Amino acid sequence: MTDAHAAPRGVGVVVVAAGSGSRLGASLPKAFVPLAGRPLLGWALDALGQLPGVRSVAVVVPEGLVNTAHAAWAGVGLPDPAVVVAGGADRTASVAAGLAALDPGCDVVLVHDAARCLTPSAVFERVVAAVRAGADGVVPGLAVVDTVKTVDAGGFVTGTPDRAALRAVQTPQGFRRAVLDAAHASGLGATDDAALVEALGHRVLVVEGDPRAFKVTTADDLDRAERMLAADAP
Repeated sequence: MTDAHAAPRGVGVVVVAAGSGSRLGASLPKAFVPLAGRPLLGWALDALGQLPGVRSVAVVVPEGLVNTAHAAWAGVGLPDPAVVVAGGADRTASVAAGLAALDPGCDVVLVHDAARCLTPSAVFERVVAAVRAGADGVVPGLAVVDTVKTVDAGGFVTGTPDRAALRAVQTPQGFRRAVLDAAHASGLGATDDAALVEALGHRVLVVEGDPRAFKVTTADDLDRAERMLAADAP
């Protein structure tokens, strides 16, 4: 737990934008695919401008797009302060690269997927507040409304979990800096940072997510995001 009397030293944010976007069927890396005339990454970074206490931002992109003069960056406004770094061979390596580039004075670190480009700033604020209140790790999540089955290698059902105990998690995921540093130093790999932290025995709290924080993965998801933005327009 954090010291309740320790003064906050600032929030660091790692924005993961190094994915290929192959399932989106695009010729560009996913984070640079246009959404309503701007790259997904541009929309994802907008929420950071409204988040209090941000001290450092690391944007992790494919190696060929580290130079922000590249045409693909048109429409992306980098927050101040921000650095751009090249991603690694997988998501864990990319987050580690971003983490290493953050100001060491940050005591809370958020890890956010650029593909969740419409995540409201209120979700960021809930995650930061929960870490500040003492949680080692925090993830936003939504209740699962569908019945879920576990299956074996042959596709046969092996069980039906109680959906009341299930959450579909989103990003940003937030952590005490020392906890996330230790998780990445462990050498383990996982599909998200919360799993790395859980593997070290830390408890991770789930706070309320938001339907707008869905992940743009397919062309249908991109269409959904376009409709949401159109509905927002005055």
